[in-house]
Amino acid sequence: MSATVAAVLKKIAIYILGDEKKRGKLFVLIGSIAAGFLGLMCLPVAVLSSMGSMEIEQPEINAEMFSDSSLFESLDSEQQAKITEIQNSGQEIEDAMRGAGVRSQTIKAQLIYMSYFDDVQNFNAQSYANLFAVAPNDSDLIAAINSTYGLEIDYDEFMRTYTWVMNSTINEYMFTDRTTKNCSDLAVWAENAYVSGWGFKQGAIGNRDDVDRIRYADNAGLMLGFLNYDPTEKVFSSDYNTLVFTEQGSLDTMPEVAGIGLFDGSQHGIYVGDGEVIYCSESVGYVTKDLVSNGGWVSWCTYEGVDYPQEVLDLIDGTEVDSENDSGENSAEN
Repeated sequence: MSATVAAVLKKIAIYILGDEKKRGKLFVLIGSIAAGFLGLMCLPVAVLSSMGSMEIEQPEINAEMFSDSSLFESLDSEQQAKITEIQNSGQEIEDAMRGAGVRSQTIKAQLIYMSYFDDVQNFNAQSYANLFAVAPNDSDLIAAINSTYGLEIDYDEFMRTYTWVMNSTINEYMFTDRTTKNCSDLAVWAENAYVSGWGFKQGAIGNRDDVDRIRYADNAGLMLGFLNYDPTEKVFSSDYNTLVFTEQGSLDTMPEVAGIGLFDGSQHGIYVGDGEVIYCSESVGYVTKDLVSNGGWVSWCTYEGVDYPQEVLDLIDGTEVDSENDSGENSAEN
């Protein structure tokens, strides 16, 4: 299922839950998660929790319903029309977000619209997308949306839902180049893991735990997940089992390039710009963000398998390798 459809599942669920006759079909849709219908993993916790108070007899799960077309055809004409309307709105927002240069925030924009814009009249997708382009952070974004459209979106409530949704998927809109493993995309990969609330688990690389149903990584696994993830097929490979890195110099020689690695002698972080680093911390228990100056980072490094811009390559060519490490190359086991 496309990200557009996944992002609107909350609204579809609320629509169906409003009609007692439709609840059984929604239960079938949710049941299909176990059979690998990945798009439905984005159904927010709030919707699933609301089902706990309903007396619903679990129906037989028909495996033939696990395709997009079969599920759509199983709905009545009213439901089909409603979902088509929602899909069209989602596509309009996706196009506008691309035009505004904020494609990576597409899922966020779709989720806000589908969750809160029922009573908004004369909606213009491009004007809506422009709010995302100028807002410096999510708090200011929600405030701007509330002011512009006369809404009362609770920031904390929305962010809880958004974090759950993002943890359920890998944001397909964030990659600048799906054909390469470049440091710019490594930075947004780290940002996505932070926003999505990935937890720490030894040996994990960003894959979703079958029991907890959330994503985990360990310290090296945050980078290994990026190297192993295929954004086209949306699967993790096992091509990289060991994180191979090269210390390039002290922090005072580090270029201002998002996606550069940081090293403190035992753990790694990804520099994401504005003096901030993201890393998966065993002591904290999840992917976290902090100021570089607050940590014990001692050197910057590059990773085997990641492409770097010419600015970084030129600096490396002029950097002397630490005499204690003849090759400058190290490895970190996942």
